[in-house]
Amino acid sequence: MKRLALVAALGIIAPVTVTVTVAGLVAGSPASAAPAYTVRTLHFLVHTGASGATACDVVGDLYTPTVASATNRVPALLTTNGFGGSKADQAGLGAAFATRGYEVLSYSGLGFGGSGCKITLDDPDTDGKAASQLVSYLGGDPGIAFTDAAHTTAAPALDVVRHDPTDHAGQSRTDDPRVGMIGGSYGGEVQFAAASVDARIDTIIPMITWNDLSYSLGPNNTDLTSGVTSPTPGALKLNWGLGFTISGVENGLTNLLGDPTRILPCPNFVTFVCPALVTAGSTSFFQPADVAALRHASVTSYMSKIKIPVLLMQGENDTLFNLNEAAATYQALKAQGTPVKMVWHSWGHSGSTPAPGELNLSSPDPSTQYETGRIVNWFDHYLKDSAASTGPDFSYFRDWVSYTGNAAPAYATSSTFPVGAPRTWYLSGAGDLASTTATVKAGSQSFLTPPAGAPTSIDPGDALGMFVKGFETLPEKDVPGTFASWKSPVLTTAVNVAGSPSLTVRVSAPTVGLTQLVGPLGQLVLFAKVVDIAPDGTASLIKGQIAPIRVRDVTKPVQVTMPAIVHQFGVGHRLGLVLAGGSLNYRGGVVPALVSIVSGSAQTLVLPVVP
Repeated sequence: MKRLALVAALGIIAPVTVTVTVAGLVAGSPASAAPAYTVRTLHFLVHTGASGATACDVVGDLYTPTVASATNRVPALLTTNGFGGSKADQAGLGAAFATRGYEVLSYSGLGFGGSGCKITLDDPDTDGKAASQLVSYLGGDPGIAFTDAAHTTAAPALDVVRHDPTDHAGQSRTDDPRVGMIGGSYGGEVQFAAASVDARIDTIIPMITWNDLSYSLGPNNTDLTSGVTSPTPGALKLNWGLGFTISGVENGLTNLLGDPTRILPCPNFVTFVCPALVTAGSTSFFQPADVAALRHASVTSYMSKIKIPVLLMQGENDTLFNLNEAAATYQALKAQGTPVKMVWHSWGHSGSTPAPGELNLSSPDPSTQYETGRIVNWFDHYLKDSAASTGPDFSYFRDWVSYTGNAAPAYATSSTFPVGAPRTWYLSGAGDLASTTATVKAGSQSFLTPPAGAPTSIDPGDALGMFVKGFETLPEKDVPGTFASWKSPVLTTAVNVAGSPSLTVRVSAPTVGLTQLVGPLGQLVLFAKVVDIAPDGTASLIKGQIAPIRVRDVTKPVQVTMPAIVHQFGVGHRLGLVLAGGSLNYRGGVVPALVSIVSGSAQTLVLPVVP
């Protein structure tokens, strides 16, 4: 129970891993009918690492449709677990798609669920190579699959998967299966890693995953050079980092007897992870070598190698891998000509229950569930050569839209991204957001940032809220004297937002002008938040989204790209902006400072407003 609670708390095993009743995926098949597939557990001997010298055991479950044979070959799917999970988490997915006529191999990722070797954070040289060898098995290669963990009894070569004449690099291979991948979070990024090293993979559906892991765990929302990537380190995402470490170590201890080498020098993790987290915990940011290692395990570093169709699905309720990460991947793939579409759905790591009619693989039905339909149509189109539509380029869920049944009416769609018309508010007076430059008033606010990165804001509990009951619903409160804030007049019409708010602000912090000369340790760290202020004055942080800012030079204006939101500011509410010196969910700056902000028409908050 403890392990299950931890995995659920991390939110990384997405709803797609729930055991399913498969009848809804196949028209006319009664729920009581015998399964249209068989399942067998196999062990795979794979060789990983840059030189391929590390042997690892991978355990997986193979779902074979009863209709599949050497003369009636079917397409294949490869899937794996989220962080802390196992192949069992994908049982529902395997059953559903095997019933639909796909050969499905669900495997435990390296370091998890009975599979050997350490966690390498979905590194292409390790996790990518391991997945590639499973693709070879699906393509019919012998000598990879065994019936035992010792790899003494070979399993028969697989001969029921459809083959392609050439891979996506134009090479002809005898072991090239028609194969797609799907999975969430850790099981999402591995798809990019695999596709970067294996041109035989035909399409992928990465869900709730990252673009740049150094941003995910230590975001800086200013000084961005591309996507979510900044040359200036951010602020450690403290609670997520803690949960991530505990889960990985626990998996290593569970399998200690089978593989004692996994415990040292960094329990169940590739060696750099432990010292990186310790250092970031004390300084509040990752060192350059650690940032490089995190980015090496991120699609942002090998984007040009992703050439196959990609359906990105990302969560609006996600403080681990926020919407900006999917947006960065989408825009980079689009710019290089890779076929890509994107869905922003309601659920994510911070709220893992999909809205009704969105995705429910305990009772899958493409006709009544928007996301289920998108997934089924995507694979049928690219793997079965069907005429099924792959849907709009971009769609996003609006929780203010009422509907019954299928969630499609709650989704807005667009042929382009980003969406929305920019609407600007100006930082005015001693705490107002003005809608025009003519109404901007003179004024300023000053506050102190805390020493040693201490929290000064009680924000909803992020990952901590999943460990400790009640923390996820903490009110949005800031210690007096440690923040500046602004609020709009009462709204007479609703304001609907879909996308990333952007903030331009100039701060005065004379002492930091000196300390920043030593580098990140002496730089100013702030936390920007857009809040919804109810008629009773209660402020709510929107889906827990906070923008950490490590300012490289306080003498220059600061441009902030905040985490994207999809939200309606209702009639009678106010739009609010907060700049705080600390946060419960992050390790803030270590140097205290007096910060002043003078109002003016150059200080702006811009929101992408949609109908």
